[in-house]
Amino acid sequence: MSSFIVPRHTFHGPGSLENLKEVSGKKAVIITGGSSMKREGFLDKTINLLKEAGIESAVFEGVESDPSVETVMRGVKFLRQEKPDLIIGLGGCSAIDAGKAMWVFYEYPEATFEQIIVPFTIKPLRNKARFVAIPSTSGTGTEATCVAVITDTAKGIKYPLVSYEICPDIAIVDGELARSMPANVTANTGMDALSHDVEALVAALASPYTDMLAIGSVRKIFENLPRAYKNGNDIEARQAMHDASCFAGMAFSNAILGIVHSIAHQIGGMFDIPHGRANALLMPNVIRFNSRETTKYELLSEILGKESSEDLAREIEKLRELVGIENSFREYGIDPNEWETKLDDMAQNAMNDPCTGTNPRKPTLDEMKKVFMCCFEGSVFTE
Repeated sequence: MSSFIVPRHTFHGPGSLENLKEVSGKKAVIITGGSSMKREGFLDKTINLLKEAGIESAVFEGVESDPSVETVMRGVKFLRQEKPDLIIGLGGCSAIDAGKAMWVFYEYPEATFEQIIVPFTIKPLRNKARFVAIPSTSGTGTEATCVAVITDTAKGIKYPLVSYEICPDIAIVDGELARSMPANVTANTGMDALSHDVEALVAALASPYTDMLAIGSVRKIFENLPRAYKNGNDIEARQAMHDASCFAGMAFSNAILGIVHSIAHQIGGMFDIPHGRANALLMPNVIRFNSRETTKYELLSEILGKESSEDLAREIEKLRELVGIENSFREYGIDPNEWETKLDDMAQNAMNDPCTGTNPRKPTLDEMKKVFMCCFEGSVFTE
């Protein structure tokens, strides 16, 4: 028996931020990142829409691009001070992910970070607050997922928090918020969404529900990512990418992921490469590694007018180049000596990552290292 869990209510389409007026509550804390939401007027608009709904608000700003344990704990202190019954993550995935983690500790002050990083162990939430997610980037789909990624900066590791308890209550998927994304961020986040589709399709918990979402999302991404990359004001492409990201989030939140993410969590934590960019460099070779155990990649090849898993890997490499992403971690600029020094630890940590358990093919440590090295050098993985 399988289940399928998504936000209770999803508002979508250009201008759907206006639906915030329909939300009920007394006090909201808005969790946001840098200055983009304030600069583009969306923070003020959010505050005013809440005011129209009779909801007081306070703002926690300054969440970094890879939210740290320290930032989460500062946010928890702010939540305890403000006592909201609504927590709103507004902006990039970092703000929403940080907000999810803050939510857990707000409801359970006695919990520790070590306890909640164990998958599916977070206790029931919504005793104090509900969660609203309003993304401004089209990549993680965190507005629809059971996942948040928090960085332990001391250890250089990104930890995925995994629990259906942290799936938001309300998602607002408004492509207008994505207009201000720079081209490189559009590329990184778009390829992140694609990686969610590619991994969800073949993951251990994949189902007909998640398969249809992943396939539909891949079609949208190949059609619209190049358009959004070239012209950020193309609102049709922006909304299509926002929708595709949300579809992908719903797919992987229920099907879970694989070793693209197991590896990317380590490389991102060690070398500070954007998560979506790391995924873009990993996907083709992970497809080649996994193709011995699954034929489902051919479903994605078919919608691209191709046939085989190798065709899919090559089409992703073409898309990657089209949106300005290099072909290897070496080309990205990671020092070979530093890579070699950290390889054993990264590979072992990737083996221990929760996403490895739902990958369709179970790698040995040596196979994991080989995938790492092929992606570093930009060579094709072969058996």
